[in-house]
Amino acid sequence: MISNAQIHFNDSGTPVADNFDDVYFSNDDGLAESNYVFFEQNGLHERFKSHPRKHFVVAETGFGTGLNFLNTWARFKQSAHNNSVERLYFMSFEKFPIKLSDLKQALEAWPTLAPLSKQLCEQYPMALQGCHRLEFNQGRVVLDLWFGDVQNSLPQIAYQRKGIVDAWYLDGFAPSKNPDMWQQTLFDSMAHLSQENATFATFTAAGFVRRGLQSAGFECKKVKGYGRKREMVVGTLIATTEHATTPQYYQQDAATLSQVAVIGGGIASSCLKYHLAKRGIKTHLFCEDDALAKGASHNLQGAVYPNLQSEYGIPSEFYAHSFLYARRFYEQLIKAGHVFDHQWCGVLLQSVNDSKKAQHEKLAASKVFPEQLIRSVDSVEAQSISSIDTPYGGLFIEQGGWVSPVQLTKSVFDAAESLTPGENHFAIHIEQLERKPDGWYLTSNKQTFGPYSDVFVCAGEHSDRFEQTKDIGIHGVRGQVSHIHEGVASSKLSTLLCHKGYFTPSQDGLHCMGATFEKHSKSRAVTEQDNVTNRQQLAGFYEGTEFDKSLGSIDSAKAAVRCCFNDHTPMIGQVQDKSDLLQAYDNIKRGKFYDFTPQVMPHKGLHIATGFGARGLCTAPLVTEHLVASLFQEPLPFSERVHEALHPARLTIRDMIRNKI
Repeated sequence: MISNAQIHFNDSGTPVADNFDDVYFSNDDGLAESNYVFFEQNGLHERFKSHPRKHFVVAETGFGTGLNFLNTWARFKQSAHNNSVERLYFMSFEKFPIKLSDLKQALEAWPTLAPLSKQLCEQYPMALQGCHRLEFNQGRVVLDLWFGDVQNSLPQIAYQRKGIVDAWYLDGFAPSKNPDMWQQTLFDSMAHLSQENATFATFTAAGFVRRGLQSAGFECKKVKGYGRKREMVVGTLIATTEHATTPQYYQQDAATLSQVAVIGGGIASSCLKYHLAKRGIKTHLFCEDDALAKGASHNLQGAVYPNLQSEYGIPSEFYAHSFLYARRFYEQLIKAGHVFDHQWCGVLLQSVNDSKKAQHEKLAASKVFPEQLIRSVDSVEAQSISSIDTPYGGLFIEQGGWVSPVQLTKSVFDAAESLTPGENHFAIHIEQLERKPDGWYLTSNKQTFGPYSDVFVCAGEHSDRFEQTKDIGIHGVRGQVSHIHEGVASSKLSTLLCHKGYFTPSQDGLHCMGATFEKHSKSRAVTEQDNVTNRQQLAGFYEGTEFDKSLGSIDSAKAAVRCCFNDHTPMIGQVQDKSDLLQAYDNIKRGKFYDFTPQVMPHKGLHIATGFGARGLCTAPLVTEHLVASLFQEPLPFSERVHEALHPARLTIRDMIRNKI
């Protein structure tokens, strides 16, 4: 679990870390120091003008108060009209993040940065380990805040044959105060993560730091330090070696993205369209329905909360960070003027039986997650939170709630259109995909569209209907949600309840209650029996309460299909051909993870984003951002292990490792 920094402010008003007995920035002029030591000595002003790529990546070894980030953002913004760089990425690592209240107080010292400081504070994340992706200025400035020891975080970053970092701010408390950070492993990781000719700057001139950087492949030199500090060290990477955290079979080549088609009309396709649009990519969207969100995204109310476990494994990391990103993303939509029904009323996970109670107690006892994300409550507090006579305690996710999936999908779509308008085709059933020498062609029963350099299939339960995607292994799980009239007691419900299913606060006099769970079905037919099942399930847990007795009749219902894979994880990325995979990586079956045959990639340019199950509202925003970032060879918001868990080759590779095929 991540602990917040313990700090105090000295007589000069400068924050001081109690654990390290060191200041976060100079007592004289921390902003001027930051600008001289890091921004100027890395030559960023000129590099923003002539950088060969559209994005530029700065990495920093100690976030502290965020002063270095804010100064870099301000300088990038000031020179925007002259920059060749369109998107600034700032990756920063922090073992002991300071509390939000301390952050606000520290940044009050820099009134010129106040507009940017305010935005940072509004999005500043809770102390949860892993990568928090914060986006500003419609995604033109991205801050990846990695909470945890930098020595542990750097190996988690997913990158391929070439590194991703263009400039390093080698910051942090002084080497004498923080020897655990200033190690050869840090310098080696910096080299591995760097692009060719990456630079670094550091305030220290300690000999072992300079020698360590030289050993890692950096050419170093001393220059004049800031203020009373006589010297500091700067340098450039000159010795590059091919190095990657991502295995070859999980790597993603850069995409052309010159002409792009998206097949689908739900929350995933709208999010994908948005992330492409904020990078200036025009999309051609094809939806077989006459409007958006008529598939799995068509419920009246959809719950938004993460599926967390008692250990910080891949599922917990995936869901926790997806949820927190989704909350920030949806709040930014609202601030931009997009309107959708929602209520951040929290989600109460009820301990309705012994199994649930044991599960909830184990999670609470693990102390993996900050209480700001999820905390234990007894039945008395649960009644206070929910405003009904529930007899159960459980876990409370305060930042959860519900949204209108239909309205939200439309809002994300509209936001994308406002950034980069596309061409949108409704009531078009795409029957066939064909790759020709000049690109991909989409065929309906009436006409053919194309060519496209890239095609994204986000068609929910229909994602496997094409010849190229028929073997992805997706299966449908049908679910029906019933709409039941509120009563006097139930109308007071002030949070979303989860028992075995879920029950929402009322909207327009109706609660959403459900959902059923029918495996291997793609039917959307509404049945009366499922309404009975939903009602009986709720009564089984709340029978005898005024809340349950007050409920009226079931007014209507909606059925949809959750799309899942056997490992309950979405699938995003380049569509794989199984025979191509088996041939290219045949050595894996012999226990050899080297000497692979190059892949032919017969479906190159065809991508998939599907399998979101029942939690697309929670996961689709960050999952689709991860996919698009990978295609642009940008820093990725998920760690290497989550990246591998999302990759379309994962199921085949796992079977090869286990010698099942």
